[in-house]
Amino acid sequence: MKHVDLVIIGAGPSGAATAIRAARQGVKTVVFDRAPYGRDKACGDGLTPRAVGVLGQLGIDLGDAHLIHGLRMIAGSTERVLPWPETSRFPAHGAVWPRRALDAALVDAASAAGAEIVWNTEALPVFEGERVEGVKAGGETWKARMVVAAGGAPGKAARMLGATRVSQEPYGVAIRSYVSSPRHAERYLEACLTMQDAAGNSVPGYGWIFPAGDGTVNIGAGSMSTMKRFKRLNLNSLLELYHARVRDSWELGPYLERPRAWRLPMSTVRRHGPGWVAVGDAAGLINPMNGEGIDYGLESGIIAADLFVEDPVTAPRVYDQAIGERFDAFLRTGRRFSFLIGHPSILKAGLRLAVGTQAIAGVTLRVMGNLVDSGSPGVAGKVLAAADRTLAVADPVLRRTRARG
Repeated sequence: MKHVDLVIIGAGPSGAATAIRAARQGVKTVVFDRAPYGRDKACGDGLTPRAVGVLGQLGIDLGDAHLIHGLRMIAGSTERVLPWPETSRFPAHGAVWPRRALDAALVDAASAAGAEIVWNTEALPVFEGERVEGVKAGGETWKARMVVAAGGAPGKAARMLGATRVSQEPYGVAIRSYVSSPRHAERYLEACLTMQDAAGNSVPGYGWIFPAGDGTVNIGAGSMSTMKRFKRLNLNSLLELYHARVRDSWELGPYLERPRAWRLPMSTVRRHGPGWVAVGDAAGLINPMNGEGIDYGLESGIIAADLFVEDPVTAPRVYDQAIGERFDAFLRTGRRFSFLIGHPSILKAGLRLAVGTQAIAGVTLRVMGNLVDSGSPGVAGKVLAAADRTLAVADPVLRRTRARG
């Protein structure tokens, strides 16, 4: 049996952020990942200003990332070019950084801080009664004062802990690939909000092009599970339709790799328990409005590590409270809103409103850029609070009348 202070299951952004923060404060930390070093993950590769700000807190050099100044939102014939807002909390720029490179930079920083990284090894929680006492990994038992689940919701470890998606809550699906484009160095992300599937059904999601600055762009599309006729949605077909739509304007080449699809969990049954916490995707911390969760994963990892340093015994309970106070209202509102936009007529009306004026589009930008949470001041924060109250009252009706999947 080996003894450490902290075991982290998963070496993605949330797990690596936890390791960086903990190891730099003298915590004996080990990270396990089933994949080899340098593994890729299907993702849009976009980093919001919020994510860039957290990476700065962690001391991660973004010199290899392609900086992004804002978002070009397209809805029907309306196009809004919106710079990232200047705020006291986040920088006025985002980035595009392919996950293979981002994840490697974070893991390298964790290793440099003193964390032990164990690749090609599955780690599963070990229980003593209801308490998690450590993990079994590589034929050995590792005892720890706390275990962090950072491997996403679908994994066996998450299922053993009960950190799985709430079955009645919505989730997202997405698909992406890479293509060459002479516009690869542009400084604005592009998102098309008026998407339709091959049958002409409105899709409550968006298509995106994220310029990577390396000769390629990340092209993808996604939808919420609240979509009418969702079970008939073919993601490969949805991506093909979007590719055809933007092929000429972006002078796109063929796919450079086979398109890859993935699910986006946006809720969790549990995110903590005796001796453990879940961070990032495993905690359901994904924005239902855009499918983005890297910034929330980084933040939740930092919170978990800092609370562990303060008091390993109370850390799980206090962590759950801290995450709830920061994120729950916004994420809950987003999930409820997804029931509304699952209805095509409501989606169309909502999109007209969302981009109707530059001012309202600015609020939409903050929502899609993960720049709104319980601590947000100004108009965006007030809109969130009002929406949370209104949709809380309407929640039973929203669920009863949701579009048929």
